[in-house]
Amino acid sequence: MKNILNRKISTKVLLATSWMMLSFSSCNDNSPQGEDKNSQVDVVKIALDPNETFQQIDHFGASDAWSGQFVGDWPDAKRNAIADLLFSQELDTQGNPKGIGLSLWRFNLGAGSAAQGSESGIGDEWRRASSVLDAQGQFSPEPQAAQLWLAQAAKERSVDHLLVFLNSPPVWLTRNGKAYASNANESNLSEEQYDAFGEYMAKAIQGIEQEGLKVDYISPINEPQWDWIDGGQEGTPFWNHEIAGIVRALDEKLEEYDLSTKIDIAESGQIEYLYEVHNRPGRSNQIADFFTPGSDNYIADLKHLSNNISGHSYFTTSPFQMAVSKRNQLAQAVSSVPGLKYWMSEYCILGDNDGEIQGNGKDLGITPALYMARVIHNDLTIAQASAWHWWIGISPYDYKDGLVYISKSKTDGTYETSKMLWALGNYSKFIRPGFVRVGLTIEQQQAQDQNLLCSAYKNPQTGELVIVAINSSTNEVNVDIALSGDYSNSELKGYLTDHDNDLAPYSIVGGEAIKLPARSILTLTTQN
Repeated sequence: MKNILNRKISTKVLLATSWMMLSFSSCNDNSPQGEDKNSQVDVVKIALDPNETFQQIDHFGASDAWSGQFVGDWPDAKRNAIADLLFSQELDTQGNPKGIGLSLWRFNLGAGSAAQGSESGIGDEWRRASSVLDAQGQFSPEPQAAQLWLAQAAKERSVDHLLVFLNSPPVWLTRNGKAYASNANESNLSEEQYDAFGEYMAKAIQGIEQEGLKVDYISPINEPQWDWIDGGQEGTPFWNHEIAGIVRALDEKLEEYDLSTKIDIAESGQIEYLYEVHNRPGRSNQIADFFTPGSDNYIADLKHLSNNISGHSYFTTSPFQMAVSKRNQLAQAVSSVPGLKYWMSEYCILGDNDGEIQGNGKDLGITPALYMARVIHNDLTIAQASAWHWWIGISPYDYKDGLVYISKSKTDGTYETSKMLWALGNYSKFIRPGFVRVGLTIEQQQAQDQNLLCSAYKNPQTGELVIVAINSSTNEVNVDIALSGDYSNSELKGYLTDHDNDLAPYSIVGGEAIKLPARSILTLTTQN
């Protein structure tokens, strides 16, 4: 999770290194300066191969930190409206989606810094976190009742997966009694406390489940590469041998408490730390360190360890060719471990992204939504991510970090949606857990770039196809999608997100090219 305001900052030929994009130009390049060359092409032809399969999709998610601890206590009408926007899979009477149908919700199992108040050293009250357990190991839902309400609201709207995560061990176990570290070269948890930390997590899960919420996953470590010494939020660095020790202790406690929860590691702060040493020796190269038999930190044989490894897409999304290269390296490293999957478990628009877009400054418009969609596309089609999670579902900040934005009020306030909410919905609403990514080829005319991105997914149970197309250019693109075989008689139904529309139904005329509006995201589903 991020101290956002203070952060240091093939299918035949699968579109160059897997699903890359293309720009179209005429034979004589006489277009005026600034005019998009896509306007010179009549029709872009796209072919699908539903029999060519890639990764299975596990879920799309977002986090309740940090606003959930307050919004869950807002008046019923407002908190339910926000829950609908994040979780609902229903359509309204006009056929518009009520929400984006997230399939996983992330619950911040805090370190207890909220109870310390200003003595916590965390200046922003909204970034302190409560805990359902106290220092004596007693469970009480009251300190996190608002978050539990949101998790229950997700369950009621058929969000099938719940993950609890921690940014820090509880303050009564840390070296300095705080939820952030004092020393950049030392974690804030001594080895003697690993068993107690494992007990804390297992008892918290047990209590949450007694409240009627099934905890599918627990993520005990967050971004262990960072120092976490500025008091911007809860956090601590960890080295790989410490992570392995904590996971072993947690595995034993989950077994002791007869819990089926799986452990998700390691929420790496950047994807490079998963596949190479990069700039954090002892806190990186985590795929090899945790999943290679014979490694001192090998933990893949633990009963409760999940068969995935998690990383965050921060600082690796621009420029485009660099993003592609790093995700290819990641996919290669993950594929070297049989059965291992990759989850992109946290992202918001952070930093300056090579000058392409700034994280600072709230923007409810289509520009950050298109950038976000590009990141999702690259993570799914190049890194082969089987899960994709946005950072905070509900934001009170002047930053590009939210799906729903709220006024910074603890008891009541206003809320508004962003185009980033609906951009994620182009994926999360239609690509459900268990869907499989399938082959798609864009018949290229000339060079390639990031203006047009397309990917496709199939429901193995029903055969339904979902196609997501992103047009980042300033010109409309005409697209011809070839459906053959079992899909020859299928009709396509469209949902459009652009400057004027939020996943709005979009008319598709059979036998005609599909008009993909400028600066838009269009999801198409087959209707048999």
